[in-house]
Amino acid sequence: MEIRVLGPVEVWMDGRLIDAGATRQRAVLAALAVDVGRPVRAESLMDRVWGDTSPPRARHNLHVYLARIRRVLADAGAPEALVRRSGGYLLDVPPTTVDGPHFDALRQRADVLADDDPQRVELLRRALALWRGEPLAGLPGEWAARIRQDWHRRHTDTAVLWARSLLRRGEPEAVIDPLTRLADDHPLDEPVAAALVHALAAAGRGAQALAYYARVRDRLADALGADPSAELRQLHQAILRGEITVPAAPAEPGPPPGTAGPVARPDPSRPVPAQLPSDVRGFAGRRAELARLDALRAAADARPGAVPVALLSGPAGVGKTALAVHWAHRAEGHFPDGQLYANLEGYSHSGVVRSADQVVRGFLAALGVAPRELPVDPQEQTALYRSLLAGRRMLVLLDNARDAAQVRPLLPGSARCLVLVTSRDRLTGLVATEGAEPLVLDLLSAEDASALLHARIGARAEAERSAVGELVRLCDRLPLALVVVAARAVVRPQLTLAELGAQLRTGGGLDGLDAGEDASSVRTAFSWSYRLLTEPAARLFRLVGGSTDVPVGTAAGASLAGAERRDVRALFAELADAHLMIERGPDRYGMHDLLRLFAAELSGEQDRAGDRAEARARLFDHYLHSAHGAAVLLHPHWDPVALPPAAAGVRPEKVADHDEAAAWFAREREVLIALIERCAASGFDRHAWQLAWSLTSFLDRQGGWHDQLAVQRTALVAARRSGDAAGQAHAHRSLARAQARLGRLDEALGQLQRALDLFRGLDDLANQGHTCLDLAEVADREGRRVEVVENAEAALGLYRAAGHRYGQAMALNAIGWYRAQLGEHDAAVEACQQGLALLREFDDRHGQAATWDTLGYAQHRAGRPAEAVAAYRHALALYREFRDRYYEADTLGHLAEALVDAGDPREATRNWQAALDILDDLGHPDAERVRRRLTDAEET
Repeated sequence: MEIRVLGPVEVWMDGRLIDAGATRQRAVLAALAVDVGRPVRAESLMDRVWGDTSPPRARHNLHVYLARIRRVLADAGAPEALVRRSGGYLLDVPPTTVDGPHFDALRQRADVLADDDPQRVELLRRALALWRGEPLAGLPGEWAARIRQDWHRRHTDTAVLWARSLLRRGEPEAVIDPLTRLADDHPLDEPVAAALVHALAAAGRGAQALAYYARVRDRLADALGADPSAELRQLHQAILRGEITVPAAPAEPGPPPGTAGPVARPDPSRPVPAQLPSDVRGFAGRRAELARLDALRAAADARPGAVPVALLSGPAGVGKTALAVHWAHRAEGHFPDGQLYANLEGYSHSGVVRSADQVVRGFLAALGVAPRELPVDPQEQTALYRSLLAGRRMLVLLDNARDAAQVRPLLPGSARCLVLVTSRDRLTGLVATEGAEPLVLDLLSAEDASALLHARIGARAEAERSAVGELVRLCDRLPLALVVVAARAVVRPQLTLAELGAQLRTGGGLDGLDAGEDASSVRTAFSWSYRLLTEPAARLFRLVGGSTDVPVGTAAGASLAGAERRDVRALFAELADAHLMIERGPDRYGMHDLLRLFAAELSGEQDRAGDRAEARARLFDHYLHSAHGAAVLLHPHWDPVALPPAAAGVRPEKVADHDEAAAWFAREREVLIALIERCAASGFDRHAWQLAWSLTSFLDRQGGWHDQLAVQRTALVAARRSGDAAGQAHAHRSLARAQARLGRLDEALGQLQRALDLFRGLDDLANQGHTCLDLAEVADREGRRVEVVENAEAALGLYRAAGHRYGQAMALNAIGWYRAQLGEHDAAVEACQQGLALLREFDDRHGQAATWDTLGYAQHRAGRPAEAVAAYRHALALYREFRDRYYEADTLGHLAEALVDAGDPREATRNWQAALDILDDLGHPDAERVRRRLTDAEET
């Protein structure tokens, strides 16, 4: 039997197509098939199939479809394939019989092989051969659309990897036709375009490669207003210099022609971050400032000394960021080791700025530092950042700085780097102490302002030169105002520029908005654009500006406005077209600071205070309930905190399973961290600590322990201010978990004692049990063996008193592990077996994996390696089911040790190698320990 979802949803048996039923029935089958081998809850199935439009009898209809699917599968020779488990409905067939999961498995096997390994090429080819067009073709709904989009991305990425592998093997002709078809389907996909340009050049078709590059460049400019990526531009230069030949591997292009002095090529073993925002379309003027920046860079190249720092300052809307980003793109060839970028949010609406510590951690991640490799102390993180930049030629762009103190920790120590800072403040301290080169931006000249309008409006501007001059005067030559006016001209082509100028003259100003600058023309321009909005878009603009300074998506905007998502999606598009909002990424919208001030003032004038407060509460409720729901899916068997009901009109985002929950947190991580600060600053103390609680599991599993410390400290302050004992207890416990992960065990111990006291005061037996297990872990790491077992057994007693059977299972697993450490192997085995029996009640396969691993350890130490091998293999199969790669590697190492003692050293070596491959891929420090063990095994 074969189930196909990478195309129309179909069931095949021995070359015969089995009728899979009507559209909704095929949607249910697809919803099960994408999670083959894992139970899917009935609620998740209904949400995937019907979304927000579930009919009154959706559950009944679901059961009907499930019964029919069982008959379809029986006809295909698999009568027992659909089973009911405690966790939901399970499609129990080998993953290789479903093309989507089979595609993923082939890709994962290929990912651990070298780029030019023939087996890697074959695995990627087999994965691509499964593709049959539009995944889930014909299925309606948001879930199907989301899965479809995700698989399109994976298919495209896989095709590019396959092509690059063949290019490295010197086979460019083999990939040109497939890449051409893929590029036709995805004309704006730059990795696909880069692979095709490279293949054409490597095949000796340089003219075709250059012509295709020109087409891509024009498409990007027309559709997105963006230049080609750095990879495409470097390939273009390499082709012009004749550096790509058959059958050479991809060249490492040097700087563009005309650059002064030799520039070292980057070390291919080190990441080359390319974090610059897109270049500005229609950039005009600023020739003197660009020349000064060029001169600063050239002088630093000629006379290296202290790290060169350029400081662009000026009022809001004057174009500081546009100039910085434009120059950075022009100069990126001089910085082959990469470009780092951070918005420091120095003038955010809430007054909460990004800390230098947070930015440093982001830079370290971009430089390839895994979370587990981060030093504990922030000063040591800064030192590591500077060490990694030493001797490298990099550009660091720090945008929107509040003061010099925020910038100083982010300055590298290498004179080969250059730092570009923008700020509304002149930052005289940075000039005095760091020798920063100040460039103060003023309004554009009339000539440059006209050029900006010409570049953005096009031929109409040439035909109405006098009207352009009037628009420049009305906008007072301020770039931000000019951009807004140009946007209005483009979206209202039926009006002449003279008519637009007349509208601007009569648009009126808003008295009261004063950002400390000459902003009268800006208010007029904004007011004019605002008046042309539909009323729903105008209301959304006011509410976003008056409620938050974090970027929001369609779902959050719908809750904020108390409106339907489909309506809000259109309203965001209207606001983006008018340049009153900025699309910061897929379904992510934000505002320039001046626009936010303008919107907030309008909201204060036009919206009732109660409406504004309710909108903000809906936004905070949206993120709290969305995050809480995702957190429960990440760890479904622990106890969620009790949330108050969401306000009317809030539509939290729903995720269907563990993977979707993890993806949602990854997407919203920075927004949630910022919102915790915003909630606390706005008096929403309960939201602050409950949002922090909701982030705990995700940050812990991702190694985001420094972020965990920051948000839990905020949560603790908020809970204390409101006298919320439960909030304080949870914050203390979560702080302790992060501190323990970072090796700060003394601090963790104090936090856990405070948490335990608070939970006792609340008579919360289950959370007392959780805290005792945490105390056992800290005692174990400190080598206090007796206290370890005492705390674990105290946790077991508390769980039994609370009737918390899942907690009992976890405590028994811990007792098994700790008893085994003490050499009490029979007691350890008994505890693990009791824990497994409980875990099977909950169908908690991840918990079972951990317990099987502990059982294997106890059996191995008891001198029964054959039994240990069987237990470890149980654990391994379960960890692979959850794609938990770190614990898969950990168990592979345990299995290898047991295999040695079981008399199978060859199989042990194979398992150590598999563990090492995973740990190397994860960048985990345990890799070195496994590498040494593997070397020792190979030498014996």
